[in-house]
Amino acid sequence: MVKTAERSQASIGSYSADDVIFLLKDISDAMEESSTEDREEAIQSGVHYSEMLPIEYNPSSEYIKLFYSSLEQYKEKLAIAVGVVAERIIEDKGENIVLVSLARAGTPIGILIKRYIEYKFKINVPHYSVSIIRGRGIDENAMKYIFNNHLDKTIQFIDGWTGKGAIKKELDQAVALLNEKYSQTIPSCMAVLADPGNCASIYGTRDDFLIPSACLNSTVSGLVSRTVLSEKYIGTDDFHGAKYYKELEEKDVSNFFIETICSQFPHTENEVSRQFKEMKFSEPSWKGIEDIKQIQQDFGIENINLIKPGVGETTRVLLRRVPWKILVKDMKNEDLTHILLLAKERNVPVEVYKNMSYTCCGLIKPLKEKTV
Repeated sequence: MVKTAERSQASIGSYSADDVIFLLKDISDAMEESSTEDREEAIQSGVHYSEMLPIEYNPSSEYIKLFYSSLEQYKEKLAIAVGVVAERIIEDKGENIVLVSLARAGTPIGILIKRYIEYKFKINVPHYSVSIIRGRGIDENAMKYIFNNHLDKTIQFIDGWTGKGAIKKELDQAVALLNEKYSQTIPSCMAVLADPGNCASIYGTRDDFLIPSACLNSTVSGLVSRTVLSEKYIGTDDFHGAKYYKELEEKDVSNFFIETICSQFPHTENEVSRQFKEMKFSEPSWKGIEDIKQIQQDFGIENINLIKPGVGETTRVLLRRVPWKILVKDMKNEDLTHILLLAKERNVPVEVYKNMSYTCCGLIKPLKEKTV
């Protein structure tokens, strides 16, 4: 058994504990958010993004309507992607598994996959949500907790979608270190609904389409903030931290999102089986990163971290960062409706750029001539 300090599971988030256990420290009363501009300046000056939290975007009524309309539009496609991923996980790993979603974008997807496995295979698999931070790795204390409580189970990591593949690379490195340090043999395989970056081996689709949970930040992710790792708030034996946005409870649609997709399972089961049988799963080619390098060259961007490809990541740029411009492959693509709306709201220029596999790409404004 891996030695670790005793701690209780974090009571945080608006999801039922039957759906997910967050292995996160609640720092709601300890940490203040930073403005987008102050945070962007700090990040580009060398402060790690995990040491700050952005102010949660308060969506306009028009944007909230867009969430509901896009959910209605894509609920069947999402349910099918969830089913395909769940089928592949069971085929690859068997039924003796524990799902570990990567907070926070992976959390609602992990819940959906857990629900589908229960619906289709009649088994209730454990599901945890843990923090992984680019440049800092996965939460070691959270992983020790899972090791100790599920010694006999195979771990399956889950995220929402891929962009450049930075989190997949982070996961590969972190799992290699964990395996060496604790004599484990856990796989670093990551399952996602959409893999436009072509860097995951388990995926529902490699299309770059809108996953509505990318739209609303905490109000569709259990009212939990993005995760924090700062010595000010997190001790050596603590899980990584997060805030619970109690003041947003009236706007919370986290469980509504889950129930809407789950209601499609009986109607999409046959299509899931068909697509799963016909799907030719291929190992990652990492094609997406080649597109990003070309964009980097074409637009003279020194820091590749200022390029955020894919619908999900572009949404996040518009909600949480200081955008410079948005690149779109085809202005008429219906997946771009919310992107164009947000860009208009924030007065961000949109430019057609056809030479990429992604539907769109967000470019963050360099605040200095040389970025860190």
